[in-house]
Amino acid sequence: MFAFLNRSAPSEGPPLRPPLPADLVRKVRRIEISTKRLVDQGVAGDYHSAFKGRGVEFAEVRPYIPGDEVRTIDWNVTARMGSPYVKRFVEERDLTVFLMLDVSGSLDFGSRAILKRELAAELTALLAFAAVGNQDRVGAALVTDKLEVFLRPDRRRTHVLRIVREALTRRPGARTDLDRGLWATLKTLKQRAVLFVISDFLDSLPTSALKAAAARHDVVLLELVDPRDHQLPAVGPVMLRDSETGGLAVVSGRRAGRLHAIRRAEGRAALQRLTRKLAIDHLEIRTDRPYLGTLIAFFERRRKRLTR
Repeated sequence: MFAFLNRSAPSEGPPLRPPLPADLVRKVRRIEISTKRLVDQGVAGDYHSAFKGRGVEFAEVRPYIPGDEVRTIDWNVTARMGSPYVKRFVEERDLTVFLMLDVSGSLDFGSRAILKRELAAELTALLAFAAVGNQDRVGAALVTDKLEVFLRPDRRRTHVLRIVREALTRRPGARTDLDRGLWATLKTLKQRAVLFVISDFLDSLPTSALKAAAARHDVVLLELVDPRDHQLPAVGPVMLRDSETGGLAVVSGRRAGRLHAIRRAEGRAALQRLTRKLAIDHLEIRTDRPYLGTLIAFFERRRKRLTR
């Protein structure tokens, strides 16, 4: 995926390792402070009402014991085994929130005040701090065309900070293949979760993996959008750089801009059709607009849906 040459984008290089540079420490700390302030100002309550109160969860089937309610009999298993079996349920006392982040090169772009990678880190921190503030576990997977990092769900603040740090610094240099990355995540994620998929979705859609994810998890797509992702300048020659391979190309802004706009419109329409078909929540988070209102409105819609 080609992107404009962007002076604000971090230079390519190997992943950072401790000891952390002072500017990275300050950036992680700034994200922690700003997102925790939003959590304390009410996001935690909105989050809680949107994702809690799910009642009971299926645990297993077991042989029928006299006194069990007839309505709990699993008739399919009973027919196969030749004797009655019942479904056993357990109360959901907590929630697992899992964040799958696309960390491929296209996130190192931003034509406004923030890079998509930094926006992803802020969203990650906000959701993660809201989760641990409600005593829920939060985990993360960083993906490109494979699973780069898997962080098991945990409730600790230090765990959230590690997720944010990884989101900011992990630059494997691989190409995007969200379908493969999500499949690898699903194979490793054993427990049912509220699964946030955070990406700009500029390449092929993870159609098959999303179908599998939606069958087991409560999936929410957060689409990161920069205005220049979808609209090239209608001017003369424009130099573009492939953010994943580093390749350069000079194109006619007018002609390439029209074709690019058509392809992006088709891609976004396909994403919207897919999310509607799978009944998956889909939010557009933009680099040129505040995102808090979008999230709060989403939480409110979820809350109303759960209380119907």
